[in-house]
Amino acid sequence: MKITFKLNGENVSIEVESYKRLIDMLREDFELTGTKEGCSIGECGACTVLMDGKAVNSCLVLAAQIDGAEILTIEGVNQGNNLSDLQRNFLTHGAVQCGFCTPGMILSSLALLNENPNPTVEEIEESIAGNLCRCTGYKQIIEAVKATAEMSNQKLRNQSA
Repeated sequence: MKITFKLNGENVSIEVESYKRLIDMLREDFELTGTKEGCSIGECGACTVLMDGKAVNSCLVLAAQIDGAEILTIEGVNQGNNLSDLQRNFLTHGAVQCGFCTPGMILSSLALLNENPNPTVEEIEESIAGNLCRCTGYKQIIEAVKATAEMSNQKLRNQSA
């Protein structure tokens, strides 16, 4: 089956088997290995990508289901050759340790910030609830997301002044 979709801002087409999962297509066919496979059953969040702006577990989505969709992986989060504010804040706040959960955490957090630019700590916790991390204890991740929201809101205030 041939599918056409937008991947990290570029229109692409590919032939896929009806049983191929999105994570496998991203990693094998597009060599986008930032999306990690942890549990393979949608419990750990390591494989999180954005599909039409919503966080999804790519291990649970068939590639054929994304025909016409827009997919964003961790490789597409950068702003040109620069890290996004969210990625920089993950580094600054020590929210990156072993790094295995980081791509999924960033994409889940990005989905939240795109929908809600000023989330509460509880809303941040809820948005990353499907992403498991064994290294940071989540405090640094929550701080990084909160700092990014504050930076974005400050930029908006400065632009409107």
